[in-house]
Amino acid sequence: GWRRLLEVVPPLVTQWHAAVCATKRKRFYQNVSISQGEGGFEINLDHRKLKTPQGKLFTVPSEALAIAVATEWDSQKDTIKFYTMHLTTLCNTALDNPTQRNKMQLIHAAVKFLETDTVCYRVEEPAALAELQRDEWDPVVAWAEKRYNVAIGSSTSILGPNIPASTKETFVSHLASYNMWALQGIEYVITQLKSLILSMGLIDRHITVEKAVLLSRLEEEYQIQRWGSVEWAHDYDLCELRARTAAGTLFVHLCSESSTVKHKLLQD
Repeated sequence: GWRRLLEVVPPLVTQWHAAVCATKRKRFYQNVSISQGEGGFEINLDHRKLKTPQGKLFTVPSEALAIAVATEWDSQKDTIKFYTMHLTTLCNTALDNPTQRNKMQLIHAAVKFLETDTVCYRVEEPAALAELQRDEWDPVVAWAEKRYNVAIGSSTSILGPNIPASTKETFVSHLASYNMWALQGIEYVITQLKSLILSMGLIDRHITVEKAVLLSRLEEEYQIQRWGSVEWAHDYDLCELRARTAAGTLFVHLCSESSTVKHKLLQD
């Protein structure tokens, strides 16, 4: 048994080391700047133009987004930590479209989250958690129903709520008003929060990033209040989730609104 373990462990360590190294690289540039090209705004690392993983020229549709991405690159220290560069990652996804999906496929993938939306799945026991879910989630569901003029509801069934087809159609129509870049950001936020409703509340500025993240982790936070947590792990997870959610929301706004609003958001 232990001989087999000795055979298995070194390759696993090598794989882990390779994975870590792939997400880090020594900083190879001094200055970061932006410039306007034919296809939009470009990022310059010294005199080299930034490229996507597929080798395309890294070009973004707005100056404000370019400034935000440039800030990510400029804030890297001796080592470039790619896993901290959420806006750069989102731009790469929008430019390379690695899953090769079109606009309607992106929209339907986002709306499909309604069927398993975090805030629609309720517990009956323990009573304290059920009450917490009602107090915290019901107002957000009520806001979404009024804002989009739809029926959503919630359920304690393992099958989840029965979302009407008209509700899904309304969300499909609403999401169709966003461009492809913004939709990539919306899907990213939904994936973080496991909730279309919380994501739309956040993007529509009804709730803050902190509130959205808290509501997405309501059961986990309830368990922590009750049983305690591994403090550093909990804090790290929370900070990471907030960072990703905030980056995704900023990305959506910078990709879909007027330039004056974009600049204001960036200053905020």
